[in-house]
Amino acid sequence: MTTLFVRHSVTDYRTWRKTYDAFSEMQKANGVTAEAVYQSTDDPNDVTVTHEFATLEAAKAFAKLDALAKAMQTGGVVGTPTVWFTQKA
Repeated sequence: MTTLFVRHSVTDYRTWRKTYDAFSEMQKANGVTAEAVYQSTDDPNDVTVTHEFATLEAAKAFAKLDALAKAMQTGGVVGTPTVWFTQKA
């Protein structure tokens, strides 16, 4: 199993969350088997999300989706997200 982590700042969490939730069918259609959203305790607009996939290849393909980039822009992501992949040990 591979987990994709994405940390980014957003202009407004509630606006971002609506966009994120509306993207759930696209997540499922592209191999996401589980997901979670976390907010910093110091700044609610500092968001980290996790998405689990069966393979690293599926996770990398999802991260490159044009639809994902557009949703992040629509949701108010500020700057360049920090992205990393992990394997369950």
